[in-house]
Amino acid sequence: MKRFWKAVSVADGEVSLDGRPVRTPGRLALRLPTAALAEAVAGEWRSVGERVDPRTMPLTGLANAAIDRIAPTPERYAESLARYGESDLLCYRADAPPELVARQAAAWDPPLTWAMRRYDVHFAVATGIIHVAQPPATLARLHEAVAALDAWTITGLTPLVTVTGSLVLGLALAEGAMDADSVWHAARIDDDWQVERWGEDELATRTTQAHRAEFDAAVRFLAALHR
Repeated sequence: MKRFWKAVSVADGEVSLDGRPVRTPGRLALRLPTAALAEAVAGEWRSVGERVDPRTMPLTGLANAAIDRIAPTPERYAESLARYGESDLLCYRADAPPELVARQAAAWDPPLTWAMRRYDVHFAVATGIIHVAQPPATLARLHEAVAALDAWTITGLTPLVTVTGSLVLGLALAEGAMDADSVWHAARIDDDWQVERWGEDELATRTTQAHRAEFDAAVRFLAALHR
């Protein structure tokens, strides 16, 4: 689609193009819950060149998803997200070499400890990739915590969890217990170890860059949502 507007404005949480409100793909009003998020989304529309490229408008995409897909049935998405607690990245450790074991412990133990205290739960931690069942009470409490979130927060939290493979890291970042760089570093421990040993792979590097862009967009989305 070619750019057809000259001016972008924001009023009462709605983004308008030449005075006409922007609508989601589902034809609903693109109404944002905070002024900061509305301005961030409007900034993406102001930055459009000759043609609209959705890849350069991640906050708009997340807002569309919140309105069209998640808001109608937030409990469905909360349940799907909470399932990541069943196989959280932080619960699967290497048994060798010692340096990798130490790196994982240094990066992963603090957020696990935070989650245990924050939600009054216990996590089963294992070595290797064989699935280890988490206590039913832990899974129930994590589901309860995610289900208590509003649709907009679930929308921003989802990429953090899916990109990192960790519900614990996503919640720690969303609640301000960890910053974005610390979460990204923790999620990349195993990948970075492989790069150090075997070097960069071009395809893997491009995938990592795409994941980081998705991750950063979610971080900005949540930050604007809670300002």
